[in-house]
Amino acid sequence: MRIGIMGGTFNPIHLGHLIAAEQARDGMGLQEVWFLPSNIPPHKEPETGAAAEQRLEMVRRAVSGHPQFRVNDLELRLGGKSYSVNTVAELQKQHPDHEFYFIIGGDMVQYLPNWHRIEELVRKVFFIGLQRAGTTLDPDSLPDWIREKVVMIPMPMIQISSTDIRGRFAEKQSIRYLVPDEVRSYIEENGLYES
Repeated sequence: MRIGIMGGTFNPIHLGHLIAAEQARDGMGLQEVWFLPSNIPPHKEPETGAAAEQRLEMVRRAVSGHPQFRVNDLELRLGGKSYSVNTVAELQKQHPDHEFYFIIGGDMVQYLPNWHRIEELVRKVFFIGLQRAGTTLDPDSLPDWIREKVVMIPMPMIQISSTDIRGRFAEKQSIRYLVPDEVRSYIEENGLYES
């Protein structure tokens, strides 16, 4: 089974994440996309707002209506920093018959050489880079051994970010149509991102 891995803090998950996952699923013929909320992302400063269990619940609600989207809480259970190479190794141990594809933003592709233990990670997975309209990637900037493991998929320009959603909610602005209704309800019911 061909599985796409969609990682992130999802603080909160929004429609941009879901559209990206669907573009990757459709473009690469993936049987499923698994959303893995990060415990502590190694490349980002700690974010405030929602606790890990709350982020997980928002992802559960966001993907519940899609028959090929799943939630996997592996990185939260592993704890510590969520290094992709460790996550993929554990997934391959648990699901040896699956083929995993790591879904990343096109702007992240050029930083792949800097990822933790990238040589090992490249041997384990392919990368699906979602290339936004109007952006370009210089493939020659990547070493051959990485470039041959990256597939670029077109992605519509979606200007939604979790940071913006947190800010809008704190300022009592509408987040309708930026997140699924089930996620918006959860944020409101639990008073997330109010300050």
